[in-house]
Amino acid sequence: MARSLVIKVTAGADAPERCNQAFTVAAAALASGVPVSLWLTGESAWFALPGRAKDFLLPEAAPLEDLLAAVLAGGRVTLCTQCAARRSITVDDLIDGIRIAGASTFVEEALTEGVQALVY
Repeated sequence: MARSLVIKVTAGADAPERCNQAFTVAAAALASGVPVSLWLTGESAWFALPGRAKDFLLPEAAPLEDLLAAVLAGGRVTLCTQCAARRSITVDDLIDGIRIAGASTFVEEALTEGVQALVY
């Protein structure tokens, strides 16, 4: 059975290293052939909006915009329903390819047989 990876990133510009690590792990897993589902929660919710990842800079790290593009190209990116609502983000605001879903969907993905879940 193929293993897959579910990553929940809770940090954004408030904790740039932790945030970038989650995106880096997601992109690296995809490059290795591992199916990935990346969840944007908390302050990382802002990266579901066009241009926000481009504005994120962390020295000695791959650009977040490139990492997000890689995950969108080969994996799944989901914005937390409650996190979106708290920030008045709607589906019409999102980068193409990002969906909005809630905790029950996260739990379903995380409990799927063969899945490893990480939280950053």
